Amino acid sequence: MPIETVDYEAPDLAARIEKLSYQQIDQLPFGVVLLDRDGVVQFYSATETRQSGYPGSPVGLNFFEISRCFGKYDFADRILRRMETPPVDLELALPGDYSDPRREVRVRVQSASLGGVWMFMQRD
Repeated sequence: MPIETVDYEAPDLAARIEKLSYQQIDQLPFGVVLLDRDGVVQFYSATETRQSGYPGSPVGLNFFEISRCFGKYDFADRILRRMETPPVDLELALPGDYSDPRREVRVRVQSASLGGVWMFMQRD
């Protein structure tokens, strides 16, 4: 699937992402993060690294523990609870980004086919 056919607004965004290689995902204009059922980062796109300002690679770390967004524990609880009864399909706005606490991040969260969730981050 060409990356041009992956639209942040697509209702089946996770299914479209799963047809791409990680290298193709790295080229998307929005950030992509794959979490396992415990919230541990399995994949963190190059775009998310660049746009969030997170230094290094958070793969293997708990996403919610390293997050700097306001309300991160409520965010974590909401996602982890939803993973108990898939499918997950959430959309929310988070105040605060890793490098800019004033920036709002639009986040879509959808179930991953092998468990866990995909998180898609869009910034202005």
